[in-house]
Amino acid sequence: MTHEPSVLDLTSLEPVATFCGNCNCGCPQLFVDPAATEDRRIVLTDDFGQRVQMSPTQFADLVNEAKAGSLDAVFGA
Repeated sequence: MTHEPSVLDLTSLEPVATFCGNCNCGCPQLFVDPAATEDRRIVLTDDFGQRVQMSPTQFADLVNEAKAGSLDAVFGA
């Protein structure tokens, strides 16, 4: 996973999901960047203008861990 402070042009990305979406505060979003190299293709943005880029494999691992409940402790579940 990489994290870079430079500005990312979101208009060139394919939106996948918006997390929240009930306001106009710049909600976190998930994108696919078809022009990126494989290791940077998945893009997660936050509501502070930051982003994390990762490979589809890394994102799949994150999703699988979440489905398995490994992240539940983060939320006090």
